[in-house]
Amino acid sequence: MPHVALVTAQAARATDEDLAPLESALRDSGAQVSIVDWDDAKIDWSQFDLTVLRSCWDYTARYVEFLIWAERISQQTRLVNRFEIVRWNTDKHYLAELQRAGIAIVPSQFVEPGSDVPAELRLFLDKHGDCAELVVKPVIGAGSMDTQRYTREDSDSAIAHIERLLKAGRSVLLQPYLDRVDEAGETALIHFDGEYSHSIRKGPMLRHREDATNGLYHAEQIDPREADVSERALAIRVLAALPFDDALAYARVDLIRATDGTPALLELELAEPSLFFRHAPGSAKRFAATLLKRIDKDALI
Repeated sequence: MPHVALVTAQAARATDEDLAPLESALRDSGAQVSIVDWDDAKIDWSQFDLTVLRSCWDYTARYVEFLIWAERISQQTRLVNRFEIVRWNTDKHYLAELQRAGIAIVPSQFVEPGSDVPAELRLFLDKHGDCAELVVKPVIGAGSMDTQRYTREDSDSAIAHIERLLKAGRSVLLQPYLDRVDEAGETALIHFDGEYSHSIRKGPMLRHREDATNGLYHAEQIDPREADVSERALAIRVLAALPFDDALAYARVDLIRATDGTPALLELELAEPSLFFRHAPGSAKRFAATLLKRIDKDALI
């Protein structure tokens, strides 16, 4: 009986809606399942045939510690997705790499510690003259934590936000607020083993002058949505552009509509995304089969 660890965080256990259906699907398929916290020092990770990152949503405040942990346990168990992918994807500088590979992304400007923040913001606003609002977010962040939306008239507040993040040693990402999201929302396309499984719609989360969330993540409005041809095509291109040869056990491609109506990559989630099983009947079972297939392949080597 294969033993699978589903890795979460103590603060996320009550809110991760994917844990229960995935645990059930794995048990129904003949696996032993343990739900464990990533920072539980008592865990012997070598007991698991597969260790699946699910909702380690507090990692952003303990990023170096989390990466050290992930690298260490990847030498004791099979980590999914693997450590190199997790390290690459948890730092949003990957967006620049994908843009260089020809992927349409939401326009992004990175501000690094030590920068002249007012000059960087002026450069951004001058470059995006048709942008009425912008979004400030940390490069290493999840769930819209420390992310806020500002108008041009709020420049002083935006500068203070950026400087606060930089002072903490965190790089910052500036993006124009693409207002088509207010009507269309985001489309998140979920793939298992490189194959499209299902998609959902996220309603707009950032409201003008709303304080950043103090929780692990910003509350989301989720509905089923069937991604259209252009969104599916972009998601395929995104996955093909990754600097990894292996098909990923799971990947979530989050898209929004650019000013001209075409889809653009907002974020790529390869480390600990919600997969929204309850909005897609059969998806938990498909993912369980994807995971167990990886164990079977290992047994044949």
